[in-house]
Amino acid sequence: MERIRHIHSITKRLIVMTTVAIAVLGGIFALTFFFNQRFLVTWAVPLCGIIGGFVSIQQRLNNVTDEELVLLDASWFQILLVPIFGGVFALVLYLVFLSGIVSGDLFPRFTFPTQEERQSGDDFMLSIFRETYPSSGPDLAKLLFWSFVAGFSERFVPQLISKVTTSVTSVSERAERDDSADR
Repeated sequence: MERIRHIHSITKRLIVMTTVAIAVLGGIFALTFFFNQRFLVTWAVPLCGIIGGFVSIQQRLNNVTDEELVLLDASWFQILLVPIFGGVFALVLYLVFLSGIVSGDLFPRFTFPTQEERQSGDDFMLSIFRETYPSSGPDLAKLLFWSFVAGFSERFVPQLISKVTTSVTSVSERAERDDSADR
């Protein structure tokens, strides 16, 4: 009976926090639409990751121990930790997509501003983030889906980073061996 009370309490908090996250996403979309601006992807990405984190916690509630339930029920911080990581991982994944490190039909493509459209100097990076968007509606949907996955599956982005760094390390080692063999 106590376990069920904790699950209900945590679920209520998750519903409130997820509703707030969705309201923020909807508000940002409405504001950008109202002011005739493009949808701000850099806000949607972490919010989808955060929502993925909330859904992940809800999915795992039945499998956690009684002690973990008591801890989750007693602390807002413990409930917020996974979604915050989800938002951060979604932003990292967004950068991975922008950089082209991961690409293919399953992943979003982006339209970057031309050299003439970009600002120079200190505002260069700000200009890139403000003026780079998914190339199409399906690409936006792919970006939002993968952002949700980054929050839902908290091991996805760290495993991706690990694979990329392992790949880079092996390529670097091979290049060093080839250079030393050429000498």
